[in-house]
Amino acid sequence: MESKAKLFGHAIHPILIVYPLGLLSAAVVFDIIYLVTANPTWLTVSFWMIAAGLIGGLMAAVFGLIDYLNIPNGTRAKRIGLVHGLVNVGVMALFAISWLLRSGVADIEAPSLVAFALSFIGVGAALLGGWLGGELVERLGVGVAEHAHLNAPNSLTQPDANELRVSDKHPRHA
Repeated sequence: MESKAKLFGHAIHPILIVYPLGLLSAAVVFDIIYLVTANPTWLTVSFWMIAAGLIGGLMAAVFGLIDYLNIPNGTRAKRIGLVHGLVNVGVMALFAISWLLRSGVADIEAPSLVAFALSFIGVGAALLGGWLGGELVERLGVGVAEHAHLNAPNSLTQPDANELRVSDKHPRHA
Protein backbone atom coordinates (compact mmCIF):
# COMPACT_ATOMS: atom_id res chain seq x y z
CA MET A 1 0.00 0.00 0.00
CA GLU A 2 1.42 3.31 -1.02
CA SER A 3 1.42 6.31 1.28
CA LYS A 4 -1.51 8.69 1.03
CA ALA A 5 0.77 11.58 2.05
CA LYS A 6 3.44 12.10 -0.61
CA LEU A 7 5.74 14.86 -1.75
CA PHE A 8 7.15 14.64 -5.29
CA GLY A 9 6.25 10.94 -5.40
CA HIS A 10 7.83 9.97 -2.04
CA ALA A 11 6.12 9.19 1.26
CA ILE A 12 6.51 12.18 3.60
CA HIS A 13 6.72 10.32 6.92
CA PRO A 14 9.99 8.47 6.17
CA ILE A 15 11.48 11.73 4.89
CA LEU A 16 10.67 13.59 8.11
CA ILE A 17 11.67 10.98 10.71
CA VAL A 18 15.37 11.54 10.09
CA TYR A 19 15.13 14.96 11.76
CA PRO A 20 13.77 13.99 15.18
CA LEU A 21 15.80 10.78 15.24
CA GLY A 22 19.01 12.64 14.43
CA LEU A 23 18.34 15.65 16.67
CA LEU A 24 17.29 13.63 19.71
CA SER A 25 20.21 11.23 19.29
CA ALA A 26 22.58 14.19 18.94
CA ALA A 27 21.19 15.63 22.17
CA VAL A 28 22.22 12.47 23.99
CA VAL A 29 25.68 12.64 22.41
CA PHE A 30 26.01 16.24 23.64
CA ASP A 31 24.83 15.17 27.11
CA ILE A 32 27.60 12.57 27.15
CA ILE A 33 30.14 15.17 26.02
CA TYR A 34 28.96 17.40 28.88
CA LEU A 35 29.27 14.55 31.38
CA VAL A 36 32.85 13.92 30.20
CA THR A 37 33.98 17.56 29.92
CA ALA A 38 31.73 19.41 32.42
CA ASN A 39 31.52 22.22 29.82
CA PRO A 40 27.99 23.72 30.24
CA THR A 41 27.87 24.83 26.60
CA TRP A 42 26.98 21.24 25.71
CA LEU A 43 23.92 21.43 27.98
CA THR A 44 22.64 24.41 26.01
CA VAL A 45 23.25 22.62 22.72
CA SER A 46 21.47 19.50 24.00
CA PHE A 47 18.52 21.56 25.29
CA TRP A 48 17.92 23.12 21.87
CA MET A 49 18.51 19.83 20.04
CA ILE A 50 15.74 18.29 22.13
CA ALA A 51 13.42 21.23 21.40
CA ALA A 52 14.04 20.93 17.66
CA GLY A 53 13.70 17.13 17.81
CA LEU A 54 10.33 17.41 19.53
CA ILE A 55 9.05 19.80 16.87
CA GLY A 56 10.33 17.50 14.12
CA GLY A 57 8.78 14.49 15.84
CA LEU A 58 5.38 16.15 15.95
CA MET A 59 5.59 16.94 12.24
CA ALA A 60 6.63 13.38 11.39
CA ALA A 61 3.85 11.98 13.61
CA VAL A 62 1.13 13.77 11.63
CA PHE A 63 2.17 12.03 8.42
CA GLY A 64 2.79 8.73 10.20
CA LEU A 65 -0.77 8.84 11.51
CA ILE A 66 -2.11 9.49 8.01
CA ASP A 67 -0.27 6.40 6.74
CA TYR A 68 -1.33 4.31 9.75
CA LEU A 69 -5.02 5.13 9.30
CA ASN A 70 -4.83 3.80 5.74
CA ILE A 71 -3.39 0.39 6.66
CA PRO A 72 -6.10 -2.28 6.36
CA ASN A 73 -7.43 -3.57 9.69
CA GLY A 74 -6.57 -7.09 10.78
CA THR A 75 -3.11 -7.10 9.20
CA ARG A 76 0.26 -7.60 10.84
CA ALA A 77 1.18 -4.19 9.43
CA LYS A 78 -1.65 -2.54 11.39
CA ARG A 79 -0.47 -4.18 14.64
CA ILE A 80 3.16 -3.21 14.06
CA GLY A 81 2.11 0.30 13.06
CA LEU A 82 0.23 0.68 16.33
CA VAL A 83 3.21 -0.48 18.41
CA HIS A 84 5.56 1.71 16.32
CA GLY A 85 3.37 4.75 16.93
CA LEU A 86 2.95 4.08 20.66
CA VAL A 87 6.69 3.54 21.16
CA ASN A 88 7.44 6.80 19.38
CA VAL A 89 4.81 8.69 21.40
CA GLY A 90 6.62 7.31 24.45
CA VAL A 91 9.95 8.54 23.05
CA MET A 92 8.49 12.00 22.55
CA ALA A 93 7.08 11.99 26.10
CA LEU A 94 10.44 10.97 27.60
CA PHE A 95 12.28 13.70 25.75
CA ALA A 96 9.57 16.28 26.46
CA ILE A 97 9.80 15.61 30.19
CA SER A 98 13.59 15.71 30.00
CA TRP A 99 13.36 19.05 28.18
CA LEU A 100 10.93 20.46 30.75
CA LEU A 101 13.22 19.39 33.60
CA ARG A 102 16.09 21.17 31.87
CA SER A 103 14.14 24.36 31.12
CA GLY A 104 14.15 25.56 34.72
CA VAL A 105 17.88 24.99 35.21
CA ALA A 106 20.29 27.92 35.08
CA ASP A 107 22.93 27.81 32.34
CA ILE A 108 25.68 26.97 34.81
CA GLU A 109 23.77 24.24 36.64
CA ALA A 110 23.48 20.69 35.32
CA PRO A 111 20.04 19.18 34.91
CA SER A 112 18.97 16.42 37.28
CA LEU A 113 20.04 12.85 36.74
CA VAL A 114 16.38 12.15 35.94
CA ALA A 115 16.56 14.54 32.95
CA PHE A 116 19.64 12.73 31.65
CA ALA A 117 18.15 9.28 32.32
CA LEU A 118 14.92 10.12 30.48
CA SER A 119 16.80 11.20 27.36
CA PHE A 120 19.08 8.13 27.50
CA ILE A 121 16.07 5.82 27.85
CA GLY A 122 14.32 7.82 25.12
CA VAL A 123 17.11 7.26 22.61
CA GLY A 124 17.07 3.53 23.39
CA ALA A 125 13.32 3.44 22.82
CA ALA A 126 13.81 5.43 19.60
CA LEU A 127 16.01 2.60 18.31
CA LEU A 128 13.14 0.17 18.91
CA GLY A 129 10.65 2.55 17.26
CA GLY A 130 12.99 2.98 14.32
CA TRP A 131 13.39 -0.78 13.92
CA LEU A 132 9.62 -1.20 13.93
CA GLY A 133 9.33 1.55 11.31
CA GLY A 134 11.94 -0.27 9.24
CA GLU A 135 9.93 -3.47 9.58
CA LEU A 136 6.87 -1.62 8.25
CA VAL A 137 8.68 -0.16 5.25
CA GLU A 138 11.41 -2.65 4.42
CA ARG A 139 9.63 -5.89 5.28
CA LEU A 140 5.95 -5.15 4.79
CA GLY A 141 6.20 -2.42 2.14
CA VAL A 142 3.89 -0.01 3.99
CA GLY A 143 3.94 3.39 2.38
CA VAL A 144 6.26 2.41 -0.46
CA ALA A 145 4.95 -0.64 -2.33
CA GLU A 146 1.72 -0.78 -4.27
CA HIS A 147 1.53 -4.54 -3.68
CA ALA A 148 2.76 -4.53 -0.09
CA HIS A 149 2.84 -7.81 1.81
CA LEU A 150 0.97 -6.56 4.87
CA ASN A 151 1.13 -9.93 6.64
CA ALA A 152 4.77 -10.88 5.95
CA PRO A 153 6.38 -12.76 8.83
CA ASN A 154 8.82 -11.08 11.20
CA SER A 155 12.21 -10.33 9.66
CA LEU A 156 13.88 -11.87 12.71
CA THR A 157 12.21 -15.24 12.06
CA GLN A 158 12.23 -15.32 8.25
CA PRO A 159 14.88 -12.94 6.89
CA ASP A 160 14.41 -13.32 3.12
CA ALA A 161 11.70 -10.78 2.29
CA ASN A 162 12.58 -10.75 -1.41
CA GLU A 163 11.31 -14.30 -1.79
CA LEU A 164 8.02 -13.29 -0.22
CA ARG A 165 7.47 -10.39 -2.61
CA VAL A 166 8.46 -12.37 -5.71
CA SER A 167 6.21 -15.30 -4.79
CA ASP A 168 3.15 -13.11 -4.17
CA LYS A 169 1.21 -12.69 -7.38
CA HIS A 170 -1.61 -10.83 -5.65
CA PRO A 171 -1.47 -8.30 -2.79
CA ARG A 172 -2.84 -9.41 0.57
CA HIS A 173 -5.00 -6.76 2.13
CA ALA A 174 -7.03 -8.69 4.68
